Amino acid sequence: MHNHHRTPPTALERRVERLREVAEADPRVEAVLLYGSWSTGEADALSDLDAYVYVADEHAGDLDGREFVSRLGPLRLAYTNLFGILAVVFDDLMRGEFHFEPAGPAIAEISTWKGMIHLPDTGAAVLVDRTGRLAEAVRPLAGFVPPDPAPTAEQLMGELANWTLMAAHVLARGETARAHAALATMVSPPQLKLVRLLRGSTAHWLTPSRALEADLPAPDVARHTATTGTAAPAEVHRALASSWAWSRELAREAGERWGVDVPEGLHEEITKLIG
Repeated sequence: MHNHHRTPPTALERRVERLREVAEADPRVEAVLLYGSWSTGEADALSDLDAYVYVADEHAGDLDGREFVSRLGPLRLAYTNLFGILAVVFDDLMRGEFHFEPAGPAIAEISTWKGMIHLPDTGAAVLVDRTGRLAEAVRPLAGFVPPDPAPTAEQLMGELANWTLMAAHVLARGETARAHAALATMVSPPQLKLVRLLRGSTAHWLTPSRALEADLPAPDVARHTATTGTAAPAEVHRALASSWAWSRELAREAGERWGVDVPEGLHEEITKLIG
């Protein structure tokens, strides 16, 4: 006899299966789509449960989202966030985000997601689909088309010059906290996309900071780290200067590789402004 050992299901796997059971038992739910790390095969013990719950049109106003999610497990927190999404924390501190949408228009809208959401394993992403409409709608999201280098690099270089200049202006005005936030939210994403483009590492293109330490060479990780710091004025100035120096190097590298025009005059003026 052979002993066949199966790996016990993780907490996320158990909760996903519970979501399937709850949705299939509720006739008002037409379909459920999972997104995030579950759909990319990268889920781990710290991952969230993110889902679109598509409610049959005739029941669109009948389903209480908070009550529905509470059937998956006890909730420590549940509130509707700024984007109208039900955000929850379960009793085991697993986070979750649930969109409750009328099935007809919401599933039709999936066609506009191409290029913004990537679902490499649509079979894993489509958890419930009573009509087959959801599987059909998400099929085009399975393939990821890498960005076209030259026009993408040109666009990213524009973003970096524009947002770095904005950060420099608000820092000069004395708005240190705003400049600090701009570095993280406006400058960093296009910068990380440009370095990923140059290194041929676009698997996490849509969330460029994801798995950064594993995806990029150590020198690039160190350069990124140098663009961060505390919100103290001197630290923000240092981080901004480091960030812009790296952006200029990446821009020159892109210009040489893909023949993209680098606006050196503007770049030099931004350098002088930062000081």
